[in-house]
Amino acid sequence: MLSLQTDQTAVPPPRVLRGELWGVLSVAAAVMLLHLATNGRYGFHRDELQFLSDARHLDWGFVAYPPMTPFLERIGLALFGLSLTGLRLFSVIAQAAVIVLSGLMARELGGGRVAQFTAALAVGLSPLPLFEGTEFQYTTFDNLWWVLIAYFTIRLITSENPRWWLPIGAAVGLGLLTKYTIVFFVAGLLAGVVLTRARRFLRSGYFWAGIALALVIFLPNLFWQFNHGFISYHFLQQIHVRDVGEGRANGFLRDQFLICVNLFAIPLFVAGLVAFLRNPRYRMLAWLYLVPVTLFFLAKGRAYYVAAAYPMLLAMGSVAGERWLQSLPRWASRTIKSVFFAGLALCGAFLCALIVPLQSTGPLRDFAFAHNEDLREENGWPEMVSTVATIRDSLPAAQQANLGILVGNYGEQGAIEMLGPAYHLPLPISVTNSAWLRGYPSPPPTTLIVLGFSRQAADRAFTGCRLAGHNGNSYGIKNEESEFHPDIFVCGPPRMPWPVFWRDYQSFG
Repeated sequence: MLSLQTDQTAVPPPRVLRGELWGVLSVAAAVMLLHLATNGRYGFHRDELQFLSDARHLDWGFVAYPPMTPFLERIGLALFGLSLTGLRLFSVIAQAAVIVLSGLMARELGGGRVAQFTAALAVGLSPLPLFEGTEFQYTTFDNLWWVLIAYFTIRLITSENPRWWLPIGAAVGLGLLTKYTIVFFVAGLLAGVVLTRARRFLRSGYFWAGIALALVIFLPNLFWQFNHGFISYHFLQQIHVRDVGEGRANGFLRDQFLICVNLFAIPLFVAGLVAFLRNPRYRMLAWLYLVPVTLFFLAKGRAYYVAAAYPMLLAMGSVAGERWLQSLPRWASRTIKSVFFAGLALCGAFLCALIVPLQSTGPLRDFAFAHNEDLREENGWPEMVSTVATIRDSLPAAQQANLGILVGNYGEQGAIEMLGPAYHLPLPISVTNSAWLRGYPSPPPTTLIVLGFSRQAADRAFTGCRLAGHNGNSYGIKNEESEFHPDIFVCGPPRMPWPVFWRDYQSFG
């Protein structure tokens, strides 16, 4: 059986060997190179366009998320401009850091080179970690903070040094500035303290100092929420109802096995969880997984919300597996390792073909487009902006002089805002998320190019609408824009006064 001893000295202190981490660093470097070589294909995802737009309007909070991701995107814009590869570099670095931290966790838990390499490879070739390096998403950095908290917690337990509560608190604070769902992971952390021998840390001033540090880091966003009527809470409520209604929370438990880990790594994460539960010293880490999974399951969360909890399980499972293999005859050990690594690599290759834009043309591109909605959403934005510019140019000079571009979703908003300056288009007018807080121009435009509305919705909201163009993409693929928002209209002003229209048409998306 895969197991660890259950006494206080079950996990020896990590060995410091020259070159011990070369395998881990090689996996991280290979994954980085893969993403750097492919991230320039296609275009921006609609979520990335929202981050880019918000990056130009920095604040201590945004309707859809805390401020960390737009802040990092602002740095990326300053360094790289609108370079896909450049703007996604921080995501690639964050994903490489998760892989390295997975190997380091295995080392801290007493694993040798094989365990460290196995943990790094299992994480690097799992679906969600692979995806997080392909786009600039807040989930990428949220995953990094979860894994960093787990690593610091292992260091805390291994060293018995309560000062580790300070970096834990800092990581929690940064996590709260990135994605609010980290509170579920914090619930697991606190449950692990109360329910295990780690409750001894409740008497430590460093534990309470870590909590204080997390709150201080989070405080600016908390003040922003207070000043905006906790608008993000209302946003999350509506988005959750939408997700549940559309079935996005279905299959939560099934997808823990399908999208959170490589299929061949499932025995590792199960062994890791069992090992944590059986080891009184490290049992706290089991609660760090079980509590978030349970809470998200009961709350009907989406499966990927807990993906970042798996690297610590894979690390412990790799350590347990390494020790189990050492107890077997050499031929059996070599056979099991060969089958395992071959399966891990084959499954990883399939996931790469599914998730990573390996080709701009050809069968791999067609396979990815057929099965990966996110890659399909990266197409069509330049064509849309060009079409809007063509429609603008076709209008009489009097209409062009007082023109607005009103969009129905944040992808359209970000595309017009970021790509429109090349065509001298005005800034878009959007009622979605944080763009709604920025208001509409004064004086308001009298002619509108309207995107993201159906014919019926456009006629209901605006006066004198006529069909002026269509939205599509050069690949001819079906995505949200081409399938659900194919028409572009030229309209007069809203049927109701602008202040009333703005109040009634606020939307979350």
